[in-house]
Amino acid sequence: MGVYSLYFAALLLISGMLLMIEADVHYYDFVLKETNFTKLCSTKSMLVVNESFPGPVIRAHKGDTLYVNVHNQGNYGLTIHWHGVKQPRNPWSDGTVFVTQCPIQPGTNFTYEVIFSDEEGTLWWHAHSNFTRQSVHGAIIIYPAKGTTYPFPEPDGEEVLVLGDWYTVDVNRVINEELSEGGFSTHEPDSFVINGEPGDFWDCSKETIHRFLVDYGKTYLLRFVNVPIDESTYFAIAGHNLTVVGIDGAYVKPILSSFIMMAPGQTMDVLLKANQSLGEYYMATRNYFSTTLRSVNFIQINATAILQYRGNYNTSLAPLYPRDTLPYTIDYKTGINFTSKFRSLASKEHPVDVPKNVTTRMFVTVSLNENSKDFFLYLAASLNNVTWVDPDVSALEAYYWNMTGYYTTDFPDEPPTYFNFLEKYLGLNVSQSLMATKVKVLEYNEEVEVVFQSTNVFNLSQNHPMHLHGNSFYVVAMGEGIFDKDKDPKGYNLVDPPYQNNAIVPKSGWFALRFRASNPGVWFMHCHIEHHYTFGMNTVFIVKNGNTPETSLRDPPTSFPSCRTSSTHGIQKSRSSTENSIKLSTI
Repeated sequence: MGVYSLYFAALLLISGMLLMIEADVHYYDFVLKETNFTKLCSTKSMLVVNESFPGPVIRAHKGDTLYVNVHNQGNYGLTIHWHGVKQPRNPWSDGTVFVTQCPIQPGTNFTYEVIFSDEEGTLWWHAHSNFTRQSVHGAIIIYPAKGTTYPFPEPDGEEVLVLGDWYTVDVNRVINEELSEGGFSTHEPDSFVINGEPGDFWDCSKETIHRFLVDYGKTYLLRFVNVPIDESTYFAIAGHNLTVVGIDGAYVKPILSSFIMMAPGQTMDVLLKANQSLGEYYMATRNYFSTTLRSVNFIQINATAILQYRGNYNTSLAPLYPRDTLPYTIDYKTGINFTSKFRSLASKEHPVDVPKNVTTRMFVTVSLNENSKDFFLYLAASLNNVTWVDPDVSALEAYYWNMTGYYTTDFPDEPPTYFNFLEKYLGLNVSQSLMATKVKVLEYNEEVEVVFQSTNVFNLSQNHPMHLHGNSFYVVAMGEGIFDKDKDPKGYNLVDPPYQNNAIVPKSGWFALRFRASNPGVWFMHCHIEHHYTFGMNTVFIVKNGNTPETSLRDPPTSFPSCRTSSTHGIQKSRSSTENSIKLSTI
């Protein structure tokens, strides 16, 4: 080994030791129980954490570790997922029901060890069971490591803005009853909310509208989390521009915009300059969708909050509304154009490491499908025409204990047949999917490229936000139409592509990602539209161990809610097939 190599190795060792010294450990208690909430003039009970909706905000620094003790005092089992946290070598705390663990049963508790690595910015946590994440969710704020700072001037303050949805009914019970009949649920949210409040345009909501107080001349960091179970959202503030500086827990080159758009599950860091006349300004969000067919009762009234300047002015005037800057809900192109602008910083402090020696290439179609049972047809969803079926033992346990019969390792690298994926009125020969539990196995440190291709089965081509657990990936390209394997790779961005964990397969289009399989474990890949996840638009990557203990999967923690030792009685688990997948509700 040369002198330079020895010096570099010593520098890495010292840097790692300093990071360990500076890293902190935090402890949280999450108590899940039914709590009453009154909105839209009616009261209902729903499962939440620590009696709050949204749930508590977690705050830490880059490289810290959390221990979160989840006490389930509710009526059914569930898991908590730490969305966007890579959890190095620790899928045991990823919190994916029937993939990494069985549910935490009522009357029991489990402590998650949440390990931060290179994440910095805003992420979130949520239930990963049924439709429970509609009410069980909250933000995760990851500040720069101690001794470092933001790649932009220190903001004067920050505000967490959780964009969500509200149902006046028990969303788990009602949606699952509708889905149990084999069709797509027609039950839309009754309103959208900002930090749990619908805002001024909804009945019985004016007194509780969320207000964000600012001082003229100061700059604020807005931390957005988009949590609706199915909906992408537009957001704008009257009279103010927004500067996007981060997405999915990683920084991007600043993007100045009059609005933002986020898919389900995405997070975003945005700078706001309070540079307008003293007064009140509406912050407004509305749903954005790309489907051709939708039920007629989708929400068209916006949720609002108020940006309120401190000072003396006429408070009787109505807040200004972002009439000219908030895109209309069916303005599909504007949303996709916004998404295509993201670029990583690619700086010395925030470098990129795009895999350039790809050994595994996958071409994956995303479709809505149908299955047949007893002469009836049921809706399904698939990746490469495979509809995911949850195993009776979690995939992680089956892999760790070398148990056979719970999954097969033949998830296909390409669809079973090639056809005009975007043709209108595709026939039954392409609509039926295979119900199976198929995973993709990767060697440690393997470099992977996945191209996701939208299809128009049932004339339902639409955006699909694909989320990968345990990893972030580089979005190296996005395009319209059908991916051309000879021409399109020539346009890949291998210099400064955005580093995300949740990216959109555009309606009638495709996107390409690359990642390095350096995190051993069992990691879920799925569409973050809850209905599509329920219907089976999912698969699993198993990343094998490296050659050292430091590059190998950790042992399971004590008191792990194992599928091998705990009964799943009391919950109808998803089979992600249309005969049963659609029945996720608890009993």
